[in-house]
Amino acid sequence: MTSTEVTGEDSGPSGYAAARLHLLHQEAQPGPPRRAALARLTDTWLAALHASAAPPRGTALVAVGGYGRGELSPRSDLDLLLLHDGTVDSATVAALADRVWYPVWDLGLALDHSVRTPAEARRTAADDLKVQLGLLDARHLAGDQALVSGLRTAVLADWRNQAPKRLPELDELCRERAERQGELQFLLEPDLKEARGGLRDATALRAVAASWLADAPREGLAEARRTLLDTRDALHLVTGRATDRLALQEQDQVAEALGLLDADALLRQVYEAARTISYAGDVTWREVNRVLRARSVRPRLRKMLGGKPPVERTPLAEGVVEMDGEVVLARTARPERDPVLPLRAAAAAAQSALPLSLHAVRHLAATTRPLPEPWPADAREQLVTLLGAGEPTVPVWEALEAEGLITRLLPDWERVRCRPQRNPVHTWTVDRHLVETAVRASALTRRVGRPDLLLVAALLHDIGKGWPGDHSVAGETIARDVAGRIGFDKADAGVLAALVRHHLLLVETATRRDLDDPATIRSVATAVGSPATLELLHALTEADALATGPAAWSSWRASLVADLVERVAAVLAGNAPPAPEPTAPGAEEERLAVEALRTGEPVLTLHAEHPTESTEPEPVGVELLIALPDQPGVLPAVAGVLALHRLTVRSADLRAIDLPTELGPAAVLVLNWRVAAEYGSLPQAARLRADLVRALDGSLDITARLAEREAAYPRRRRGTPPPPRVTVAAAGSSLATVIEVRAHDAPGLLHRIGHALETAAVRVRSAHVSTLGANAVDAFYVTDAKGAPLPAGEAAGVARALEDDLRNR
Repeated sequence: MTSTEVTGEDSGPSGYAAARLHLLHQEAQPGPPRRAALARLTDTWLAALHASAAPPRGTALVAVGGYGRGELSPRSDLDLLLLHDGTVDSATVAALADRVWYPVWDLGLALDHSVRTPAEARRTAADDLKVQLGLLDARHLAGDQALVSGLRTAVLADWRNQAPKRLPELDELCRERAERQGELQFLLEPDLKEARGGLRDATALRAVAASWLADAPREGLAEARRTLLDTRDALHLVTGRATDRLALQEQDQVAEALGLLDADALLRQVYEAARTISYAGDVTWREVNRVLRARSVRPRLRKMLGGKPPVERTPLAEGVVEMDGEVVLARTARPERDPVLPLRAAAAAAQSALPLSLHAVRHLAATTRPLPEPWPADAREQLVTLLGAGEPTVPVWEALEAEGLITRLLPDWERVRCRPQRNPVHTWTVDRHLVETAVRASALTRRVGRPDLLLVAALLHDIGKGWPGDHSVAGETIARDVAGRIGFDKADAGVLAALVRHHLLLVETATRRDLDDPATIRSVATAVGSPATLELLHALTEADALATGPAAWSSWRASLVADLVERVAAVLAGNAPPAPEPTAPGAEEERLAVEALRTGEPVLTLHAEHPTESTEPEPVGVELLIALPDQPGVLPAVAGVLALHRLTVRSADLRAIDLPTELGPAAVLVLNWRVAAEYGSLPQAARLRADLVRALDGSLDITARLAEREAAYPRRRRGTPPPPRVTVAAAGSSLATVIEVRAHDAPGLLHRIGHALETAAVRVRSAHVSTLGANAVDAFYVTDAKGAPLPAGEAAGVARALEDDLRNR
C-alpha cells in the first residue's frame, strides 16, 4: 500500500490519518495537485468505509459542496450525503450512516452530514438555497451510481427551471454577506471564504453558470480562485486550524509557505485575486438582472412588437452610446483610429452613472492604439471629467483596470495597484485610496480656481508609495513626469509636483506645531509658494483625509487646518506674521490663577467648544483649564490623571503667570488643554481635581494604577509594534526646541513622556498631540530654565534620553 492508498483492510482512522499526514507534508506539490490527491485519498477511505459496512442496494455515499468539487484544504470539513432510494428500512440506513460517520469523527475531522432520499434532497434544496448550491456539486463516492446520477440530473434541472426565482435570492445572499464581512481586497485580515471577492463568491459564479442564464467573465477567474485556495491551504498548514481568516500574525509564515517575499506580497496577490472575482461578480449579476428584466416583458407585448422589443441606443459622446442600461461603443466607433475613445467612453459612463459594458472595455483594450505623448488636450480633459464624476467614477475605473487599460494609460499605476496599507487608519489599498481621494475632491472643485489640478493631484498624491523612501519625495518626481506626459505645461506640472510633495504638510503642521509661532507659518508659506497652490493644497488635504478613513478627519482637525491656511494666506498676501509676544492671560485664566494662589491647590474648569459657523454636534474639543502654584512634576501628573480618566489629549499649552503678593511676585502655572473623552461622558471636574491633588502630593501612584488597568483590561495587539523614535525638528521654531516623539499609542504615554522630560530638567512650553490609529506623533516645545531654546547638543541629548526611556518601559 502506498501512502495515498487506503484499502478495506486498513480503513480505520489510523491508516487514513497516516496517509493523509504523509501526503500533506511529504508528497504532493502544493496547489491543485495536492488538493486533488487529498480528495482522492479521502474518496478511497470513505468508499472503503462504505463497502466494509455491507451496504444494501439502493444506497450511495455522495460528496457535496467543496468536497464535491474536490477542493479539500488540509483542515476542510467533509460535506457528505448518504443517499437511499426509500426502499431500505430506516434502521439499516441508520446503521450504515454510523459505520461511515463515526470513523470520521474519531479522526477529529469536521463533518457536515445528512441522510436523504432523492425526493427529500430536492425538497430540502427547494427550501434552503445553501443546500441546493451544495447539491450542484454532488459527486459519487460509493454505492449506487445511477441513484447519484439521477439526483444530479434532477437537481440541475430544478436549478435551471427555478433560476428566475433562485438567482435573485443568491444575489441578495451575496450582498448580505458582503455587508457583514466587507471587501476582501481592502481588509488587513481578510476572510478568504466569506468576504466579498472570496471563495463563496467564486462558488456563486459557478452556480450562475450552471443555470445557463448568464456566465461570468472567464479570463483570470480560475487563477484567482486557485490563488485563494492555495492561500487557504498554506494558512491551514501554518496554523493547524480550520480557519479562513488571514490574521496579521500569520501572514509572514503563510507568505513563506507559498514562496513569496513577505506578507505584503501575499496580501497584494490575495487582493488581486479578490478584485478579479469581485469584478466578475459585478458583471455577472448585472447580466443576470438584465436577462431577468427582459424576460419579465409580457408575452403579449413581445408579440405586438414583432417578437422582440427594439433596443434603444442613446448617444452619450462621440463613439459612445447607452444601450440597455450600459455604456457601449457606437456602431460607427473606430477604436483603432481613436486613441482617446477609452477615456471618452469612461468619462461618459461615469458622468451618466452607468456601467461600462464588459464587451466594450475588452474591445477597447484589444484594439485601441496608445495615446501620443504628450496627450492631446481632449484626452486630458476626458481624464479630468472621469475623475470629477464623484462616486460613479469608482466602478468605471475598476472596469478599465480589470482589462489593463489604467496601467496602459498611466504606467506608474502598476506599483500602487492592489498595494496594501498596513495602517488601520487606512480603509483602502493605495490605488483605491487614490481614486477615493479624487471622488472626495470632486465635491470640493467649486472651492478652487483650478479643479483640473486638484483632481489630478488627488489621483497622484500617493503614487510614490510604490517606491522606496519618503513617498512624498518620490511622488513629486513621478507626478511631474506624469503631468508632462498627459499634457500639462511646465508651470502646471510644477504645481502638481508641489501638491504631491506637500500633501501632508498642512495637517501635520496644524496638529503638531505651534501656530502662534511665526517660524511655523513662514516655513509653510515658503513651501507652498503661492495663494493658488495653498488653495489647492487645502482642498487636497481635506479630500485625502476624508478618503483615508473616519479617524483621519474631524471638525477639530478641520478647524486647525483652516486656521493654519488663513495665517499662511496672510503671509503670502504680504502680511508678515506678528512678532511673538507674551499674550496676556484671559479673564478666566487670571481668575483661576488668583484662586490657585489663594488656596495653594489646583483649580480647574471644563467646557466644550464647537466649530464656528457650523451646525455639527461634534465639539472641536473640550477645553480643560488648570491653574496651580508652580512646582515640579505638573506635566506628568496632569497627563497621568487624564489617562486614568480615559481622556485623550489633543494639545497642551503651559505658561507661568506672575501674580503680585505681599512678599513679591509669585508664579502660578496655567495649563490650557484640549481633550476628548475616549468613550462615554466627560468626568466631573471635581473628580479630576481631587485626583490631581493626590497625584501631586504623591498619594496617587499613577504608574501603578495605569499598570493595574492594563493588566485587568489588556488591549489586543496584533504583532510587535516598531520601537519609539524621538527626534529634534530642524528649524522647527525660533521660540523653543521642538522634540518630536513617534511611538505606539497606549494609555499613559503622555504621562511617561512628561516624566522623562521632567527628569531631563527642561521646561515644556506646549505640546501638540496627534494620534492616527495605533500611532502617536507628539511634538513638544521645550526650553531651558530661562525660557530659551536648547543648544543643539543638549537637545540631541534630551531626545536620546527620552527615546531610551520609552524603549525600556
